[in-house]
Amino acid sequence: MTKRLSISSMASSALVESPNSSRADFYKEALLYVAAEDEAYLAYNRELDARSTHNERKDISSPPDAHGWDSVEAMPMAGKNINEWLAELDTIAKEVEAELVPREIGCDLVEVLEAVNKILFESRGFKRLPVLVDSKCSYLHSVLGSGCASAILLSVIYIEVCRRLNLIIVGSRVGEDFLIWPPTGNPEELFKVTSGHSLFGVVNGKCVDDPRSRASDINSNSLLGLDIATNRDIIGIALANLIRLYWKRASRTNYGLMLTSPLRSVYKPDEKFNKNSGPNMPLLRPQELRFEMLILQDWHELAMMASERLLILQPHNWALRRDYGMMLYYNREYEAAVQELSICMAFAPEDEAEVLEPFVEKLHLMRIETSWKKSLRLAKSTLS
Repeated sequence: MTKRLSISSMASSALVESPNSSRADFYKEALLYVAAEDEAYLAYNRELDARSTHNERKDISSPPDAHGWDSVEAMPMAGKNINEWLAELDTIAKEVEAELVPREIGCDLVEVLEAVNKILFESRGFKRLPVLVDSKCSYLHSVLGSGCASAILLSVIYIEVCRRLNLIIVGSRVGEDFLIWPPTGNPEELFKVTSGHSLFGVVNGKCVDDPRSRASDINSNSLLGLDIATNRDIIGIALANLIRLYWKRASRTNYGLMLTSPLRSVYKPDEKFNKNSGPNMPLLRPQELRFEMLILQDWHELAMMASERLLILQPHNWALRRDYGMMLYYNREYEAAVQELSICMAFAPEDEAEVLEPFVEKLHLMRIETSWKKSLRLAKSTLS
């Protein structure tokens, strides 16, 4: 049995804080709260599993009581709490400062960035992974601990280390990459090649030279057209990555299954949906995600938790709400799915709402049937 945790008030506060907040740490705190709550969810389920196993097999010792924490902030993740992981960024910045000490006073921009690169990529061994394959690359604390990072989280670390050195770095999402650069009144300076590298290449690495990446198309002119990511944008990208990662894992026994696959199988534009024809229409059943292994269920729940958080940031994003509603459907939470998909229809474009309408009507019938069967079982149990 699994239980999806509700989002804590502290985490919710961190997610909805103003994008122009003067608190420089709030978006990193939000990313760490996400990690802490996901860790708490998995720890809770591990405890339930251990107790269930103990109840079934009396020959094994009773599991130890889980350690309780007064708050999410105090809960350790890989040996450190949230404040200690934030302090790790200070430590990295101090290592960069130590690298700059032997150099002349008044190091220029290139020297500072080269020092940052040396500490991050040589001393600390950070590396950017182009494809999300491991959840360790998707949580800020595990990236700080292991060095393996998604583009967005490696950029967060780079931005924050530079901020501690009084150097402003901004960023923008470009395709699957997140590109960063120091703002300048003359963007051409960023692309001037010196000693085989441009300043833009120094901060972004190999992706800018990879013809398969959209990053390779960026120049001084197109750079001006990029939207600078806000703190909220950065949190949103990290959460969207978690949704993609965990849904892919949860549906891996059904290769190619998309969240919206059932919608198209129901929608028939040439047939007018008749509400009165309900009894003659086959009720829709969720495609089996075959959650024989509890870990698959955990991944599905983690995808849903990431979706709930992202909806706090983007409540009017109809596509996001549709996908969340479909996750509820796959999880057989029909009443909640009907509610979310109905809200989605109010924001969705007309053609998308037309696709959703027959699905929601059938889902409503499924909800009624499920509720009726539950009541019938309860009545039989009472009579017996």
